[in-house]
Amino acid sequence: MSLVNFESLTNLSLAADMDESSKQLLTEVLVLVLARAIRSDTNVEPAEIVTVQKILADVLGESISAADIKVAASSELFERQSLDRYLKKATRKLNDEDRILIMQCLVHVLRSDDHIRESELDYFDRIANALKATPSEIAGLRAGPAH
Repeated sequence: MSLVNFESLTNLSLAADMDESSKQLLTEVLVLVLARAIRSDTNVEPAEIVTVQKILADVLGESISAADIKVAASSELFERQSLDRYLKKATRKLNDEDRILIMQCLVHVLRSDDHIRESELDYFDRIANALKATPSEIAGLRAGPAH
């Protein structure tokens, strides 16, 4: 999987195989959101990287190196559109369970270093808005897949 291209995000209008493309889109969105979360406070902690790796292994069955996560965290250097725009497009293709899963995983990453900074809260709010997450989804009151 190419973490730098984010093919599914840039080709949202092309729907080939819905099951496979949906899984690929979820994978790319989750990697992108979680990787960027570790940089949202400009203080990348090893615990955050380990948490992202564990989540991706548990949820997606994907083993991704710390180096690839760091590349994904800096991927805005390679983008033509902002993360918010990509997520707003992706939201149309993600089901409710996937959006809830992304938000739950993001919470785990932000809490992994035992210190949540203002910039991380701002990042969380941006992601929640872009994914059109409702307050009940964010609070975990709507059941999403367990991980």
